[in-house]
Amino acid sequence: MTTATEFAPGLAIQGFNAPLPLSQFKLIAFDMDSTLISIECIDEIADAVGRKAEVAAITEAAMRGEITDFKESLRRRLALLKGVTLADMERVYTERLNINPGAAELIAACQKAGMKVLLVSGGFTFFADRVKERLNIDFARSNRLEVVNGELTGGLVMQSWGDICDGAEKRRTLLEMASLMDVEPNQCIAVGDGANDLPMMGAAGLSVAYHAKPKVREQAMVAINQGGLDRLLEVVKP
Repeated sequence: MTTATEFAPGLAIQGFNAPLPLSQFKLIAFDMDSTLISIECIDEIADAVGRKAEVAAITEAAMRGEITDFKESLRRRLALLKGVTLADMERVYTERLNINPGAAELIAACQKAGMKVLLVSGGFTFFADRVKERLNIDFARSNRLEVVNGELTGGLVMQSWGDICDGAEKRRTLLEMASLMDVEPNQCIAVGDGANDLPMMGAAGLSVAYHAKPKVREQAMVAINQGGLDRLLEVVKP
């Protein structure tokens, strides 16, 4: 891939000529944690049991690509969450979770152009389903925490597609949705910030890194390093 060039302050592109018409795309897929929302939910949940630093260190290493087995890193972090209550999680949602700047505006512009919107996350349905509703997102896939007597067990619930939404599952979900819509992968946009987003970003026609880890910025076709998600609309014109 060619070296990224500064398209505008805080906005880099590589491998194509901008701007592109938004009308050439039919699906946009977003990671959730640190992409659509301001936090890493698993780190904030861990804070409730005094284990934020330990969990956050694993999260950071996984997002940087230093831990290559996302499933194993997630299981390690989940085990540290045993005993967190649903009330603790509710406080994380109400007190700490914010939608990132420009997310609502970008989603609205995409839907106005006739696109569908997918949230696909290695995070949790407790948060993803609410974010989906708040942002009027069409589809969502994420991990379901196992809860017994109002407390997390440290495990996940098996769903129809599997138990852990890792990088490979994100890619498969993007391609599955595209197939169901009868559109080609090059008609999809994928937006993320961490190493586990790279498989779906690599499958899409346009890959976007949002305030991302260095490894992700280097491989993305668009890197938004300053400002909100709606800065993508400088590159892909409605």
